[in-house]
Amino acid sequence: MFQPTQADVRRFFCEVHAKATRGAPLEPLETLAQLWIAEHPEYHAELADAQAAVARHYDDAPERTNPFLHLSMHLAISEQCSIDQPRGIRQAVELLTARLDSLHDAHHVAMDCLGQMLWESQREGRAPDGDAYVACVQRRATRD
Repeated sequence: MFQPTQADVRRFFCEVHAKATRGAPLEPLETLAQLWIAEHPEYHAELADAQAAVARHYDDAPERTNPFLHLSMHLAISEQCSIDQPRGIRQAVELLTARLDSLHDAHHVAMDCLGQMLWESQREGRAPDGDAYVACVQRRATRD
């Protein structure tokens, strides 16, 4: 199983941004990453300097969103939906997208649910509960 380090992830997003800026061809995963990078122009300056990105400590600035965590969550949710794992996440995100009329906004809501599920898992020392995650997204998709 591939387990990238924090530096690997940051370099990946920086390289994708650099390749896209140069107009270089992208691999399929890079293409998906670039779609989310394009949705977040506020991160482009940070993505332009890989060395600074690898060295930066976002824990020191809690008021700032970590662009690499944020983009990684977009990629994770995209991958989850592509294989429908956990089962039901694809439909839940599709319903949420229709409700919000925005895949991007739906991902941000799903991120809240994903983050909550991971936090609860860590807090309680148990495996992540995919069913609870999907149920959270479904609730957000069907609430009035």
